Amino acid sequence: MKTIIHVNQHVVKSNKKNGVNDPVLTVKTYKENTYAHEVEIKGDSKVCYSPDKPLSCGAHVWIETNNEVVIIK
Repeated sequence: MKTIIHVNQHVVKSNKKNGVNDPVLTVKTYKENTYAHEVEIKGDSKVCYSPDKPLSCGAHVWIETNNEVVIIK
């Protein structure tokens, strides 16, 4: 199953502004979005940069993998 992981810059900015520590990583599959502070990718992955064709969420840089992704916290 393809998984995409990216850093949500809006949450990073909100955390700084409001003094909170909400998870900034978004782990996306075809079934769901999960939010995390840390993940471990079990196997190969690739980092993608696409300034001309970002993801639908607006991310220009993300990690893609077809391997297991473990949410650490």
